[in-house]
Amino acid sequence: MDALVASLGMYDFPSIASANAELWAAIGGYLRAAGIAAPEMLDHGNLDDAWRNERLIFGQTCGYPFVTSLRNHVALVATPTYAFEGCQGSNHCSFVVTNAKSGQRSLAGFEGARAAINGRDSNSGMNLFRGLIAPIARGRPMFGEVIVTGSHAASIAAIAAGEADLAAIDCVAFALLRRERPELFNDVVTVARTQVSPGLPFVINAELGKSLAAAVRVALFAALNDPKLAAARAALGLTGAAILTEADYRKVAEIERTAVALGYPELA
Repeated sequence: MDALVASLGMYDFPSIASANAELWAAIGGYLRAAGIAAPEMLDHGNLDDAWRNERLIFGQTCGYPFVTSLRNHVALVATPTYAFEGCQGSNHCSFVVTNAKSGQRSLAGFEGARAAINGRDSNSGMNLFRGLIAPIARGRPMFGEVIVTGSHAASIAAIAAGEADLAAIDCVAFALLRRERPELFNDVVTVARTQVSPGLPFVINAELGKSLAAAVRVALFAALNDPKLAAARAALGLTGAAILTEADYRKVAEIERTAVALGYPELA
């Protein structure tokens, strides 16, 4: 049987890599103490491969694929809570940013501009952004161009360099990147916030979850309450986790349905 896999790649910035490793070392240690052959190290490979891996014992994914493409592949363990601005308990939002040299601060004024998104399957970079723009677009394309950058860091860099005019950045990634790469934010200002939706869930493979989800949840909360991990949790901005249900994540799909109903099915 293949070895179990763990992944924490959603917020895997260099400055917090050691904190992620420390958090997983604790979770994995608790699991092994319970007789579960958890891996010693995190997997740093392709995220989509990890999410679809039948041996995924612990991972974190985005809320949009969680309710769409990964619906039958992963099961919910818990939803982390963060200390950063824009987070409300287990909910998060995106900050919509533009170049500081731009004189435009009204979203309606960005008609025909260049939008940057980290990916078409991102809740924070696309879905929440689409939900904010849909009432303004009124069933028509809003932007002259939509650039897919591949990451929130790349979207911020595109805004700072004047290569894009508007982007929506997950508030957790925003805080972590501002701390790690403050120079990126010298030429970036926030012009709006999106509505909130449930944050990026901790997940397990759906089949494994039938027998192991409870044990993984116990190990997670043990790590989140371990005094020895206080510095690692602070580095990650983690304050705890909430037990949500798949029904709570319907909010993500509702944002999409509302945009479709307004005649704006795709960020464009």
